[in-house]
Amino acid sequence: MNKDSVLLTIPNKPDYISLVRLTSSSLCNKCKLNIDEIEDIKVSIAEACLNSLSLTDKDSINIEFNIDEEKLIIQVSGAVENIPDDLSEKKDRELGILIIKSLMDKVVFNEMGIEMIKFIE
Repeated sequence: MNKDSVLLTIPNKPDYISLVRLTSSSLCNKCKLNIDEIEDIKVSIAEACLNSLSLTDKDSINIEFNIDEEKLIIQVSGAVENIPDDLSEKKDRELGILIIKSLMDKVVFNEMGIEMIKFIE
């Protein structure tokens, strides 16, 4: 498999998270990941998108998938690790981060958002 990159831009609305989950499922299948790994990624990407929806003031969210033989890297713009205290769903977003960290092989937050990595065996 060559290095492939897929960029998905969705409006900043929760209605589009199902589209992101379906896209990730299709790409994971292309990577030959098993059903448990696919479900882990779908849950993680949904949590990352909910984080971004709650915390970004932009009109859209970018989700980038980078695939090679060894790993799948998913980047979600606008997601943050440190949830503000005044956010009404603070506990939910913190739980979402814990879920992402437990399901993905590597998780990195940076100024752009979150980068989640699942290694392909």
